[in-house]
Amino acid sequence: MAAPQSTEWRTVCEKFRLAQELSEVESRKDPANNPFRSKYTARDLLKEILCSLKKINIEEGETDNEAEGESRQMVDGEPGSECGKACTGDSPAGLRAARLAVVQYCLGLNHIETEELSAGEQHLINCLKLIDKCTTTRENVSLFIQARDGQPPLDLQDYFVLEGEELSQREKIRRFEMAYTHTLYYLAQVYKNLQQYERSGQYCHSTLQRQLEYKQFVPLEWAINAATLSQYYITKTRYMEARHCLAAASVIASLAGEIPSEAAAKESDAECEKREELLQKRSEIARCWIKYCLNLMQDAKKLLEDNIGELDLDRQEELKRARRNEEEDKEKGRKSAILFGSSDTFDSICSLEEKVSSMLPLDFEEARSIFLVGQSYVAQAEEYFAMDGHVTDHIEILQDHSALFKVLAFFEQDLERRCKMHKRRVDLLEPVCKDLNAQYYLLICRQLQFELAETCYEMMDLKLAVSDKQDQPDVHTIKKFNHLCSSSIKYYQMFLDSIRSPEGKFPEKLEDDLLRPALVAKFRVARLQSKLISSNLATQLENLNHSLESYSFIVQYCEENPEAKKAVETELELSNEMVSLLPLKINRIRSKMASCK
Repeated sequence: MAAPQSTEWRTVCEKFRLAQELSEVESRKDPANNPFRSKYTARDLLKEILCSLKKINIEEGETDNEAEGESRQMVDGEPGSECGKACTGDSPAGLRAARLAVVQYCLGLNHIETEELSAGEQHLINCLKLIDKCTTTRENVSLFIQARDGQPPLDLQDYFVLEGEELSQREKIRRFEMAYTHTLYYLAQVYKNLQQYERSGQYCHSTLQRQLEYKQFVPLEWAINAATLSQYYITKTRYMEARHCLAAASVIASLAGEIPSEAAAKESDAECEKREELLQKRSEIARCWIKYCLNLMQDAKKLLEDNIGELDLDRQEELKRARRNEEEDKEKGRKSAILFGSSDTFDSICSLEEKVSSMLPLDFEEARSIFLVGQSYVAQAEEYFAMDGHVTDHIEILQDHSALFKVLAFFEQDLERRCKMHKRRVDLLEPVCKDLNAQYYLLICRQLQFELAETCYEMMDLKLAVSDKQDQPDVHTIKKFNHLCSSSIKYYQMFLDSIRSPEGKFPEKLEDDLLRPALVAKFRVARLQSKLISSNLATQLENLNHSLESYSFIVQYCEENPEAKKAVETELELSNEMVSLLPLKINRIRSKMASCK
């Protein structure tokens, strides 16, 4: 709302601020023998403001041709005949009327609070007369609502009710609040469609909070919406808010009742439907919890890893020191969030929040505590999303479980224990990969094949690092190492074979989404083939020839398709190097074989 910038106007604004402070703050300190002292002082200031507004309005009315005749003066603080003509709420006259109405409203409250009811009523009537002559606009809508407090607007049902069946004032207010809540909900959808996700999230959060406050919610529906909102907060790394949404979702979902047993479900269709719905919704919330734990750990990993993807110990210590210095502010972010819950549920929500951190884990123990929470929700999610009937969902949960092990392994410094964590990933994914029909689930099969290949590859590197510390690796270590190499090659090759045509031909030009994965797979196969350990020279020669063939494929493909070079710069550079070096190694083995004959 535009306002005059004169010295007199500045004085009016300062008086209004002081009157509000006297009424709302200082009045609480008034002595028992003079309980309305601050209220009376505030009243005097409000009356002075009325006189000043009268003077300002006359001056503005004399200089504003557009508003001339619409609003000129107030006589003793009451609306004059000049307000008899309607004006728009955002016009100069409308804004002047709104200012006068605000002061009348404040005076009305002041008299009521000092137990002078008839005087208070008169000021409120003056306020209503002023605003009734103006159209409702953005500038004055809040004034309209507050001035009519206690007189809620008509509900749609009010237009068609018999005498004596009218809605109560409380129900009218409740319905009006419901309309406001729905408005917030629709705004959330509008901003989402406009791709203004920050504003959409704010309106969604406010909607959910009001639904709880006014008990306008269906537990499972509310819980799913809160869990969905948590996923938005995760993308913004706002883990405090994400955790709060998820804790509230779990608590509110429990209000829907206990899950009926299988026996009860078999005896009643209603119990069967209830069991199905409760299991599904709670499993969906559990999946959101898994994503929370996984993303929290992955974001920490990004912060802590060095340029080769290992834990940077110096960076770790630096972040720990910074956290110790900020320990007293760890709940600071909570103040900016709208907290969910009523007196019945707030403690339960806080209790659930305390079971998992919202801070990025900085060492293995912190990461492990988050991992265990995520793993417990994996078990809960699988209750409904079983392999039988929910293939895609079940496999996605397995992949998230595997990812939890993968990121936990990053924090583990003992190489053997890290290797065991990757072995758990293989145990999770391998049976599914073997049983899944590639004809119907080609994309998923490729994902599993590539992940299994990468996992075995990582385990091979770990075993290699362990063996480097030994003087001479024993037979068991060599056997295990070769098994991991062969397993990784097998899964990379399965992935590459899935790209071939039905006739078994590899494409001359790879699709964009397959370009890097396919060339990386070829590169890894080449490296693995050269790493296989054998005392047999013929086997060594065969492995190196296969390796050279794979390296050569990458070099040749990039020569024929120059646009591919950007996708595999590092791999191409190393492939070029190996294409030069491997023939020398191959020739040495051939010479050794010839001399042994």
